Parts: sequence; structure tokens; C-alpha cells
Amino acid sequence: MRSPVELRGKPASRGIFAGPVTRIAGEAAARVYSGSAAGERAALDAAIADAIAELTVLSEKIGGEGADMLAFQIAMLEDEALKAPAYSAIESAVVADKAWSAALAVEIAGYEASEDEYFRARAADLRDLRDRVLKHLSGTAGPSGSGGMILAGEDVPPTLFLETDWSRGGAIALTSGSASSHVAMLARARGVPMVVGLGAFELNGHDEAIVDGEGGILILSPERATVEMWKVRAAGLAIEQAREREFLHRPAVTADGVKVEVLVNVAGVEELDHIDIETCDGIGLMRTEFLFRDGAPLPDEDEQFAAYKRFLEWAKGKPVTIRTLDIGGDKPIRGLTPDGETNPFLGLRGVRLMLARRDVFRTQLRALARAAPYGQLKVMLPMVTIPVELTEAGEEFVDAADALKDEGIACGMPPLGIMVEVPAVAIVPEMFASAAFFSIGSNDLTQYVTASSRDSSAVAALNDPGNPAVIRLITRVARFGRENGIPVSLCGDMAGDPAHIGSLLKAGLRSLSVSPAGLARVKAAIANLRVGS
Repeated sequence: MRSPVELRGKPASRGIFAGPVTRIAGEAAARVYSGSAAGERAALDAAIADAIAELTVLSEKIGGEGADMLAFQIAMLEDEALKAPAYSAIESAVVADKAWSAALAVEIAGYEASEDEYFRARAADLRDLRDRVLKHLSGTAGPSGSGGMILAGEDVPPTLFLETDWSRGGAIALTSGSASSHVAMLARARGVPMVVGLGAFELNGHDEAIVDGEGGILILSPERATVEMWKVRAAGLAIEQAREREFLHRPAVTADGVKVEVLVNVAGVEELDHIDIETCDGIGLMRTEFLFRDGAPLPDEDEQFAAYKRFLEWAKGKPVTIRTLDIGGDKPIRGLTPDGETNPFLGLRGVRLMLARRDVFRTQLRALARAAPYGQLKVMLPMVTIPVELTEAGEEFVDAADALKDEGIACGMPPLGIMVEVPAVAIVPEMFASAAFFSIGSNDLTQYVTASSRDSSAVAALNDPGNPAVIRLITRVARFGRENGIPVSLCGDMAGDPAHIGSLLKAGLRSLSVSPAGLARVKAAIANLRVGS
């Protein structure tokens, strides 16, 4: 028997599972050069076509769940801009699999380098479609998962998750990965325990394991007594989750009768398949970055309008807060964000970048104005630091709406609010009294106030949203909003953590926006609190 090994990572999906563990299949076998560029290009085209056909069949099989994610992969495989570097390399006598891998490596590296969870999560989709094509090139396309076990590896391809029979139980334990990935989203929807960020590890004969998806723990070769203990914990967690689910379709109200608005944060159209609008009060943060892909043509007005319209129609009249493009810093887009900034996190990003690239900004504002008649739209500006940014953005929005009216195109002028994530705004919110609403971004606010990166384990203890300085700023903004009739919400990770919800309500907040998976837990936590009127 192997000695037990306990590893700690980051929680991605709650739940506990004990059972056999298996390593996710590695790289496909290398391809033998056909002898001509024409042969290699034909082989790559055939492999891509086979991959598209497989994904199409899988999409039809699973229906709504994950279909948008698969549509994204299919669209990427059909994107000539993505394939062009591979074709170019093939013309230089590079074998097709190496050319394809090199072309995708550039795209993947751009996403993985981001400190933003959403962008890092999209890298998994690119690795997934890369590997599917490579397996077709080598003739080693593998079977679907059988379920009933723990899948361990660097990352689980989203399509492997969809092909696996989770009705038999199972879990996921990843050396890297992201809690915001498509797989994590699917795991939470299916109740599959998942841990990410465990660091490099090898099974080396370990064939049984325990995954604690809430604590972020993986135990390899657990002793019998340990397994029994975790079974008791699993039973207790199941009872707790069942109790929380009782609150999912109820309004959020504290034990002393204070109503709290609970909205959701979303980062892509595919998430709508996993959220029941009746369980939330609307969308508190819709990130528009998913429409802008590094290296691809910028989305035009019609493409953006269609996406925004879908969110509004899905919300059925409930509020939808859409944030204008928040790129720069850790989210570069070639040809749009500046190169060579010495400190991009404090550089030209968010609304600063959009006011510098008004052509891109106007396209997005026109799309938003066109979408406004389809629901209760609110538009939010990121990284606002000085009042003139709000003023100039507002003028651009009015001009965009006026131009649409002159063209005879139906549109509206939704309220324009700001993210409160730069300390300068939280310290003197009265300078931004013209904003229609405030939404506190606790993630960035915390890292700017404490001067500690939220993604660095070395300073994790400093990056604490419960820091008194952070709480004081949140209280200041909430009080100013209350006294001046300006709605204030909070849309950072802090809102979804039961350990902080009491502090947020005591600070005066009555509106929180959380990840969809956290809705039941947050509502249950609110129901146990007493904060006064």
C-alpha cells in the first residue's frame, strides 16, 4: 500500500467523492511527415473537419447544457485567422501537428498569461480543441469518459467532461486549472466535486483518492479510517447543501426582515443555460470581454448587439448591468491595448483605454443603446478614477444614441454607472455624484488598497477583503449612496463569501452580485443574519 499524501489547492465545485483515481490521457502520438506541404495541409483540414463533426454530434447529444461552449469551439476551428499561422508553417515544410501546436501555443499563452480568471479559463477551451485536432492527425482520437472515478491531470478538456457519465459519481483534481473555467461551471451545475491549483503531482501507484471540492483538498491513498471520516463529512455536506437549496427560489431576507437584492455575475452567453432567472434578481455584472479575442477581428456592432439583446431577453425584465470593455493590464488584445507598458496594471486600461480608442468605444455604446429597449439595461464603466472620465463617457453615449435616432434605428439611453475599484473613487465618492449607480469591485479595490496581488500566494495573507481599511471604504461608499439616493451594489468575490456577508450588510449594502453557483449559499447565509433596518 502507498502512504497517504494530502495536497491542497483551490475549491472549484463543492462536494466530496472517494473512489478510484486515473490520470487524464496525455499528448497524442507524433505524426509522420507525408512528404509534401499539400499533403500536410489536407491532413490538417481533414482533422479539423473531423473535430468539428464530433463537436457537432456532441452538441446535439447534450442539448442546451454546454452547447454554447461547444459552439465557441466550433467557431474557433472555423476561424481562418486561427488556422493561418499553421498553414504558413506547413508551407515551410513543417509537419501538420507541429504547425497546429505552434499556432495554438501563441493563442493559449496569451490567455494563460492573464491574471484575470475569465481569460485564463478560456485557455482550457483552446487546449481542448488543439488536442482534439492533434488526436485526429495522429489517428488516436480517444473514447469518452466512463464516470465513477476521479479524473486527475493538468486540466480536464471541457468536451471530456461532457462526454463523461457523471451519473455514476466522480470528481476532478487538477494540477492547474481555474475555478472560472467552463469545466468548473459545468461541474458546479452537475454537482461534481472539483479542486484546481493543486500543483504538480504524480499518481505513482496511487489508485484511490478523496476529493473535497469545498476545502480544496485531494488525499491520495487514504487510510480506511480517513475514508470513513470523509464519508461522514460528505453526508453532512449533503444535508447542508440540501438546506441551502431550500433558499434558492426564495427572496433573500435576513432573520430580522431586511431584504437584500442578490444578482449574478456572468462572463459569457453559455452561462445562461445553467441559471434559472427565477433564482436571482437579475445580472449585477455582465463582462463583455468574452466578445473580444486576442488576435481576432474586433466584434462589430451587430455581433455585440445580438449578445447584449440575448442577456436582456433572458432576464425577463429584471435589471442587467453590462460593463463596458475592461481590457488592458492583465487582459491584452493585440492591436488594441498598448505594448511595452512598464506597469500595465496601473496603465491604459478600462475606461481610460476606451476614451483613448473612441472608435472601439462608440461601436460598443451603439450596440448597448440598440439593446436598451429589450430590457432593463444598466451600463457600467470600469476603472473610473476621475470625474471627467464619467463625463466624457456619458457624452459619447448620448452622441451614439443621437446618431442612431438620426439613422432611424430604435435605441434607448440606459443609466450610466461606475465601478468603484480605484481607491480614489471610494475615498471621495461625492466627486462622482452624477453616476446613476455604484458597483463596488471588491477584488481590485482590495488589491489596490492592500498593495497585494490577489493571485500571488506569497502575499495571500495581505490580500484580505476583510481588512478594516477595505471595509471602511465600502462603508463610506454605501453611506454616500444611501444619503444621496444612488444605488450601491458589490460584485466582487467578497459578496459570495458567507464569512464577509455580515460585514457587508452592516456596512450598509443591500445589493450583492455573486457567481451563479453561490446563489443558494449566499441566500442561506443572509437568512441567518440579523443586521437591523
